[in-house]
Amino acid sequence: MVKPSLSRGVARGVLALSALAVFGIAIAVPAEAGPKRARMSRDLAQRIAAGDGSTTGVIVAGTPEEIQTLALRYGARIAKHLRNGAVLEVTGGQLDALSQDPDVAHLSGDVPVRRMMAATTAAIGADQAWRGVLEGVAGVTGRGVGVAIIDSGVAVHRDLAGRIVADVDFTGSTGRAGADGYGHGTHVAGIIAGSGTSYAGVAPGAHIVNLRAIGADGTGTTSSVIAAIDWAVEHRARYDIRVINLSLGHPVFESWRDDPLCQAVQRAYDAGLLVVAAAGNLGKTEDGRPVVGGIVSPGNSPAALTVGAINTRGTAQRSDDVMATYSSRGPTAIDGVIKPEVVAPGNRLVSAAAFNSTLAQSHPDRVVAGYGATSYMEMSGTSMSAAVVSGAAALLLESRPELAPADVKLLLQLTSSRVPGAGLIEAGAGSLNVAAALTLVEGGAVSAPIAGEAVAISGLHLEHSDTSTTIRLFSEDNTPVLWTGLSSEELHPNSLVWTNSLVWTNSLVWTNSLVWTNSLVWTNSLVWTNSLVWTNSLVWTNSLVWTNSLVWTNALIED
Repeated sequence: MVKPSLSRGVARGVLALSALAVFGIAIAVPAEAGPKRARMSRDLAQRIAAGDGSTTGVIVAGTPEEIQTLALRYGARIAKHLRNGAVLEVTGGQLDALSQDPDVAHLSGDVPVRRMMAATTAAIGADQAWRGVLEGVAGVTGRGVGVAIIDSGVAVHRDLAGRIVADVDFTGSTGRAGADGYGHGTHVAGIIAGSGTSYAGVAPGAHIVNLRAIGADGTGTTSSVIAAIDWAVEHRARYDIRVINLSLGHPVFESWRDDPLCQAVQRAYDAGLLVVAAAGNLGKTEDGRPVVGGIVSPGNSPAALTVGAINTRGTAQRSDDVMATYSSRGPTAIDGVIKPEVVAPGNRLVSAAAFNSTLAQSHPDRVVAGYGATSYMEMSGTSMSAAVVSGAAALLLESRPELAPADVKLLLQLTSSRVPGAGLIEAGAGSLNVAAALTLVEGGAVSAPIAGEAVAISGLHLEHSDTSTTIRLFSEDNTPVLWTGLSSEELHPNSLVWTNSLVWTNSLVWTNSLVWTNSLVWTNSLVWTNSLVWTNSLVWTNSLVWTNSLVWTNALIED
C-alpha cells in the first residue's frame, strides 16, 4: 500500500548507496471479531460494556443515502457529513442497536483530537539549503510549495504576512479569519514557514493553507480533522498543496485499517500529498518511567511520516543531542507498526506567537520576545518536530517537484543520522538531515556536515505494508547505484522475514527473553545496539497509556 521506491520521475537521480541487508518483520493481522457486532473502536466498545447511556458522536462509513437510512432506522441525528460517511449522534441504546445492524461493518468514536507540543534550522542543515552551498543543489526555501496546517488556526503575525493563501474553519465556530484562539497552529506555522530574521522557519519561502480544526481550548473532533484532510485533497491543485502537517492526534482505539482518521491520511497519500504526523508526547509516565507503544493516531498510519522529538540542548551540533524523554515510542498499539520513522528538533523551539491566545495567556513566561503581531513563544513537543519535518519536505519538493510522497519519506529516512542511545522504536531511521537529502537526490555527497561536524547517515529505511514493516539498511559505497524506477524488492530481492510466531500484540511481554538482545540482530555490526532491548522497566499497559489524564498532560514539556 505504501510504496517505498523512488518514482520513475527521479530515475536520473544518483543514489550513492548499496544495500547491505534487508530485515522484514512480519506482523500478523488481528483476527476478526465475531459476526454479531460491527467492529468498534475501543472507546465505543468500552462505552457499551459500561452501559453508558449518554449521547456521543459516532463516525459511520457509507453513502449519503445509506447514512440517511441508518439515521431514520434508529432515530439518530446526522451531526456532520463527511466525504465517505457521516457523524451520527446516538444514545447508548442507539449505539448498541447500531452495532448489531448487519448493514454496519464498523463504528468509530468521534473522539477529541488535541495538539502535541520546540533547535535551530542549522541543526538539520536547512541554512545550507537556503544559501545554495550544497553540492549540485540550487538554493531552496520551499517557494511554490503549499503546506496545509490542520491545527488551531494561524494568527496575524509579521513573519507570516502574505503567506496564508487560504483560511478555512472546520470547527463550526464563528471566529474571524486570521484568528488562533489557542495559539498552537501559529507556532507550528512559524516553524514551517516563518520569514523572521531571528526565528526563521525551515522553509521561509513556502506558503500556508490554514485549516482550522482545533478550538480555543486546544481540542477538536476527529471528524473536523478528517473534513480538513479531505478539503486539502480536493483543493490541492488550486493551492499547490504538497504537504499536510498534523501536529495533533488522539489515542489509538482501533487498527489503522478501521480508523477513519488513518483512512483519510491514506486518501491524502494516494492523492500525492505527504502527510507528516506528530508521534505524540507519551514517552514517559508522570513519575518518569519510559512508556512503549505510545504513538498516537494518525501517526500509527503506515501512510504517515511520523516524527518524534530530539533535544538539541540548544546547540546546532549533533554531538550533544539526545532523545526527548517525552517523545512517544513505538511500536504502535494494536497493529505493531514500527514508528516513528524519523526524529527532529522539538525541545524549546521559539516561533511565532498568537497574541492573547490561550497558550500565551496561560504561559506568559514562554513568550520570549516582541509584542502583538511581532511576539514569539517557546514551546516543546513532537508537534514542533513534525513542523520541522514538514518544512524540510517543502525544501526537498521545491528542489525536485516530481518527488512522490514515498520518495520524500525514503530520502529523509536514508539521510538521517543515528541518535546515540536510541533504537528503532524511539528514533526510527534517525535524526533529520535535509541537507544530506538534497545532495543525495541530486547525485552529490551522501552526507552533509552539520554545524562544522561530520555527520554519518544511518542508511535506514522503514517500509510499511498491510501486514509488516521491512527495515532496509544501506551503507555508503564508492560505486553509485542508479535508481531505474524498479521497486526496492526488484533492486534488493533478498530478505530475511521473521515468521508470524513473533506477533506484536498486547499479550506479549517485552523482556530480554524475547528477541531484542545482542545475540540476535541488533548488534553493533548493524546500527542499533542493546538500546533496543525491551525490559520490564518499560511500561506497556492500556490502563496507563490510554487514559485522557495521561495523554493530554505536559503539553509544554521542558526536558
